[in-house]
Amino acid sequence: MDTHSLDIEDFNALRSYLLQTSRISAEQSPSFTNLAGGVSNRTVLVEFPEGRAWVLKQALAKLRVKVEWLSDPRRIEREAQGMRRLAELAPPGTITPLVFLDPAFNLLAMEAVPQPHENWKQMLMAGRVDLAHVKQFGAMLGQIHRRGWERREELSAEFADRSFFESLRLEPYYLYTADQVPAAAGFLRDLVAETRATRQTLVHGDYSPKNILVHNDRLILLDHEVIHFGDGAFDLGFSLAHFLSKAHHLRQHRAIFAGAASLYWSAYREALGDVPWANDLERRAVGHTLGCLLARCRGRSPLEYLDEAERAGQADVVAGLVHERPTSIGQLTGGFLARL
Repeated sequence: MDTHSLDIEDFNALRSYLLQTSRISAEQSPSFTNLAGGVSNRTVLVEFPEGRAWVLKQALAKLRVKVEWLSDPRRIEREAQGMRRLAELAPPGTITPLVFLDPAFNLLAMEAVPQPHENWKQMLMAGRVDLAHVKQFGAMLGQIHRRGWERREELSAEFADRSFFESLRLEPYYLYTADQVPAAAGFLRDLVAETRATRQTLVHGDYSPKNILVHNDRLILLDHEVIHFGDGAFDLGFSLAHFLSKAHHLRQHRAIFAGAASLYWSAYREALGDVPWANDLERRAVGHTLGCLLARCRGRSPLEYLDEAERAGQADVVAGLVHERPTSIGQLTGGFLARL
């Protein structure tokens, strides 16, 4: 089979591939279902009659967004590497086990999260904000960052390459947005320079509610292709921007999302503990939150649930806050919501 020919969304081709690579036998008849939601991968659920299931991911070179956005599909190898390491660092049961990696086809398989489960983003968008989940979300990231720092000698070398973070985050989120919003360009370019110069811990790079499944009230973290050793404040800003953007969009739930942002930060700091770089962390987390709030309106990957009026309004609010430069999560949250 040609290494460029396999499309896992072609189920006949997928079955042939699994047979040829001895992943399944001729007697097995798994069912295949496309899973929607991502822009950077093809994703297929493989369910076996005996009850077990896999999720297959195949990285795309051209992402499925309106503007051109390219990234090396070999990032699937980084995701597999991240999956193995995060299983050692994160709380037990929060990382799906890797089944196999096939770099020739930019493909990996992981064990599927058992049913029943729900996507946390969908729960939040329905206004179902369980503060116990918010606390888990903060504690999980705090533990990953703390243990990433504790094992920095080993992990800083293993995850030194940040090219996928550049192509999937810094360029499409911050640098592209800087070209679209000249008034914030200096702030965003300074943020990029500081991020590139910071190497403190293992950074997930895609830490958001859409990458969380909730099973038996436990959060399970997915999508690790941007993982690298760098600036933990990026994970905080990336995730806090989701809470605040939902507070903007879901007006009737604004107060609970504001409280969730505060609880998330508190749970994270408790789990992080006394690392040497914690003193300046909140200032940098505020900067990344502002950067991501703006990028999700004017970057290459705008939030799909914000309409154009909401995007314009959010961009204006953030532009004002960039010049005020709040120094705490509380100041940022209060200032953002007050200006909406």
